[in-house]
Amino acid sequence: MSEPIVEEAFKFLSNPLKHPIAELSVLRQSLLLAEVSKVAYYRDELVRQAAEMVGFDRIEFFDRDGAQAYLVSNQHDCIIACRGTEPHEWNDVKADVDAISVVAETVGRVHRGFKREVDDLWPRLEKALKENEKTLYFTGHSLGGAMATICAGRCKLSEIPSNPEALFTFGSPRVGNRRYINFVKIPHYRWVNNNDIVCRVPPQWFGYSHSGMELYLDSQGRLTKYTPWLRFTDRMRGLYQSLGRWQIDYLADHSMVRYLESIRQAVTDEEAGRTKPIQPLASQK
Repeated sequence: MSEPIVEEAFKFLSNPLKHPIAELSVLRQSLLLAEVSKVAYYRDELVRQAAEMVGFDRIEFFDRDGAQAYLVSNQHDCIIACRGTEPHEWNDVKADVDAISVVAETVGRVHRGFKREVDDLWPRLEKALKENEKTLYFTGHSLGGAMATICAGRCKLSEIPSNPEALFTFGSPRVGNRRYINFVKIPHYRWVNNNDIVCRVPPQWFGYSHSGMELYLDSQGRLTKYTPWLRFTDRMRGLYQSLGRWQIDYLADHSMVRYLESIRQAVTDEEAGRTKPIQPLASQK
């Protein structure tokens, strides 16, 4: 991976880290956390290069049995970015398919495979976070989004001095049952790209539910609110268009690159006055 790719990672942000993340709009926050989630897939030296480029002066990597996450922080904020599924990592694949629900640490039931990934990392993450008094954010793509969701919830049961300010996930699967996801009230911005198949698993008839505010990107990559029927027709449109490109829309829409392209456009549209700003979710700490 070349240096220009690292420089590309944060080029759409206008000095966001000179001020607290909380002072950014919801879409600017989403863009920053999406870019951090994408950078978390890079090799360690490139992650550090990209993070330092935008002002993170503390960078820690946590890795145990293939479960991986980064902690990056500056004078204002701390971000935990969980790395998503890597096809060559058997531990990641095993976590994804182990969809049996088990009793959670909070209440309700949670996906066993995702819980095991967090169990591997949590002792070290918790220790690092007990030293953090900065505003705390969690983020991740795919499996990383599921892990970030569970980690954010565990903070409520820990002696961590800074409760999570918000959770941003991209292409995240369902994590637990309704009782589990309703227990911890953390502002959660959940991005879904059209036919992204990962967002539809495990299925609801397994007892799983989604949490947070859904931010839906339609078949044209536009941030849109749809009724269930319009959502269905838009997904069919996206599938038809992808077949014309000899792609499988269910998989292609899961790409973090596609999420980033669409969120960048949403930021541009909002700041140009073409769309209304998204109102932030109220924090319930």
